[in-house]
This record gives sequence, structure tokens and C-alpha cells, in this order.
Amino acid sequence: MHPFTASDVITVWELGERLHPLERAILLLSVAYPHQSQQQLAMLSVGQRDRRLLLLRQMTMGSQLHSVTTCPNCGDRLEFALNISDIYININEINESLSSQYENKTVQIAGVECQFRLPNSHDLAILTASQTIEEAYRSLIERCVLQISQAGTPVSWEALPPEMIEQLAQHISDCDPQAEVLLDLDCPNCQHRCQAIFDIVAFFWAELDALAKRLLQEVHTLAKAYGWDEAKILSMTATRRQFYLDMVM
Repeated sequence: MHPFTASDVITVWELGERLHPLERAILLLSVAYPHQSQQQLAMLSVGQRDRRLLLLRQMTMGSQLHSVTTCPNCGDRLEFALNISDIYININEINESLSSQYENKTVQIAGVECQFRLPNSHDLAILTASQTIEEAYRSLIERCVLQISQAGTPVSWEALPPEMIEQLAQHISDCDPQAEVLLDLDCPNCQHRCQAIFDIVAFFWAELDALAKRLLQEVHTLAKAYGWDEAKILSMTATRRQFYLDMVM
């Protein structure tokens, strides 16, 4: 993996501006991992994908994250800051080979053996077409639960009691903890305590969108002042580019 250059930021912003967030996530990783196909990257579990995005964000923009949400109780604006290390889980797994990430997993629940795989970006793309939560839940189970057997006899997941399905779903979630990052927040206005989901794809893309537009504005200013082309301007370090901008301004 390599951090984004200024030119990379412009490229991914231009290519991803009209893409679905799930496609944007794979686009970002494909630039950071040029020797791996988008198909391979899309097969990473959601948590494995997001760990890589967190690392990419850290390498490109630093480890500090600043975000804003809304208090569900009073509607007040909640600003918060955190470090990537606060939400980055199983940091050593980033060095595992891609092939090891695709291995199926097995769990025993009350004498029933369930073989499954972790949900990936392809699965999330399918879920976006679901009309209800129940439909999405069913689709995910059908795609990710590969085989269920009891005493060597195949069993349909639909034949399992609801509590066993819930245990299986929880176990799948526990195997990929980075897939859902929940932040505990306290509202200073009404003292309400709540949880918010941190979505690295949406967060990182919003930052890149703002950065790309700022870079294009800098290109416009410097090209107009000095006659340099875009490639020359973007190849400069941020410090050098800012020095010229300060003189123009």
C-alpha cells in the first residue's frame, strides 16, 4: 500500500464522483494496491476492507479524525475527534495474504455445524436492493451461510430456530469486528448518551472530495500566475505549493 499523492487524489475524485459508495471504497483501495485487482479487493470482508481504508487514510492524511453528527435527543450538533488507533482493530492482520482472507469459517451451535464466509462488498451491493430489513437479513444469510449440518445430515438454515440464527449472525459479526464501528458519544447540551456508527468510506470520501477541490483551486491559481501545467503543480510538495500560493496571494 502507498499513500495518495496529490495527483492520486484528483484521479480518484474524478473517477469516483458519480460512483456508489461501495464502488468508491474499492476504487480507493485499487489505487493504493495497484498490484491487486478490484475483484480481489471486493472479495475482502467488510472489516478487512475498512481496516485498509483506515490505514490508507492515516498514511495520506494523518491519524487524527474530526467529525460531526447530530444528537438524536435534542438535535444539537456534536463534534468529536478521535485517533485511528482508537478504532483500528487487529492491526497485525493487515499483513496477511489476500488468500487467507477468503477462507471459510465453521462454528458449532447446539450440535449444529455451520460453515460460512464473512460478508464482503459484493454482498453489501446486493443488500442495497432489498426493500426491507428482513429481506436484507435473509439475503445475507443465503449468501454467506454455505452449509449447515447436524450429525452429518444437511439442514436448511430456514429450519433452524430463530435464537440459533441470531447466535450464528452474532458469531459472523464477532469474526469481523471492524465491519461496524460504534462510537459512544455524550451530548454536552442535553447530556444524552448515544452511539453513532463511524463509516470510514463516507468519512474518507468527504475528506478527499474537499481536498480534490482545494487542489484544483490551487492548480488554477498557480497556472494562471506562472503558466505551469497541472502535472507540474501537483508534483510539488504541499509545502512548496503553499509557498508559491502565499506569494501569489
